[in-house]
Amino acid sequence: MFSCLVAVPVLLSGCGRTQTAHADSSRAAATSQEPPQDANVIQFVKNPEGAPAFQLNDLEGKSLSLGEARGKIVLLNFWATWCGPCRAEIADLVDLQKRYADKLEIIALATDEDDADDVRRFVLKSGINYRVAMISDEVRRDYGGIAALPTSFVIDTQGRVVQKHVGLNDPTIYELEVKAMLGQPVDAKVEYFEDNGQIFLKNAGRATELPGVDFSKLDAKQKSLALRRMNAESCDCGCKLTLAQCRINDSACRVSLALTAKVVSQIAHSGARAVGTGKEPTKSATPNQQP
Repeated sequence: MFSCLVAVPVLLSGCGRTQTAHADSSRAAATSQEPPQDANVIQFVKNPEGAPAFQLNDLEGKSLSLGEARGKIVLLNFWATWCGPCRAEIADLVDLQKRYADKLEIIALATDEDDADDVRRFVLKSGINYRVAMISDEVRRDYGGIAALPTSFVIDTQGRVVQKHVGLNDPTIYELEVKAMLGQPVDAKVEYFEDNGQIFLKNAGRATELPGVDFSKLDAKQKSLALRRMNAESCDCGCKLTLAQCRINDSACRVSLALTAKVVSQIAHSGARAVGTGKEPTKSATPNQQP
C-alpha cells in the first residue's frame, strides 16, 4: 500500500505542507505470500453508521450530495492531483464506474488543492468519468480529518459506511465489495467487524487493543484504566487526537507510541507498588482524564 501523508505536523525532508510516503504495507506483503484460496477476503462493518451528509458543488457547478446517490453504492474517494498513489488508481476507478454505472456512484473530493481550475484541467486530461468536487473543511472534519491520501469510504445503498480504505487499494477488492453489496456471487470470504475506530475515530473508545501497545503486563482492571487514559489524554504530535485515536489513525507515530507505553508503565508500576505494600493503588490525577 502506498499513500500520501496530508498536513504532516512535524517537518520531514521535502515539502513542509505534504509528504509522500512510499512504504510497502505489511498486509500487502502477507497477502502475496498467502495461498490463493485465502487471498480474497472482504470485510464490512457490523452495524454500520450513516455516512455524514454533505452539500457541495462539483467542478461543473452542479449540486452534489450523498442524498442524490441514495439507492446506489457510493465510493467516496478523497484524493489529490499531486498524490502519486491517487493518480495510479484513477484508471481502475474509471473502469469500475463504467462497468457499474447503474449501481455505483464514485464521488471524488479533491483534498489540499488550492486551485479548482488546475483540478478541472487534470480531470479532463485524465478522462475521469465520475463526479469531482473540492473538499470543504466541514466535510473533512466529519470524515475524521483525512490524514492520508487516497482515502476511500465505501457506502452501501442505505447510506451507511461499511468500509474504509487508506492508501492505494487493490482494485479487485473494490469490485468484490460492490458485487457482495449487490447480492451477486463473489469468490471471496465475507467477514464482519466492529468499528473500534478503524472507520470513524470517534469510536476509538470501543477498542480493547491498540496498534503497537503492549498491555501484557497489566491485569484486566489496569488495562481498562490504561485504555480510559489513552482515550482521555491528547497526543503531543500535533494531530489533535487522543492517544488512542492517534494509534489507530497513524500506527507509525512514535510520539503516541512512546506516550502510550508511558501510560502502561505508570499503571503497571503503580500496581506493583500496591502489591508490595498490601495496599490498594492510588489513582493518579490526570488533568485530561474523563470522569
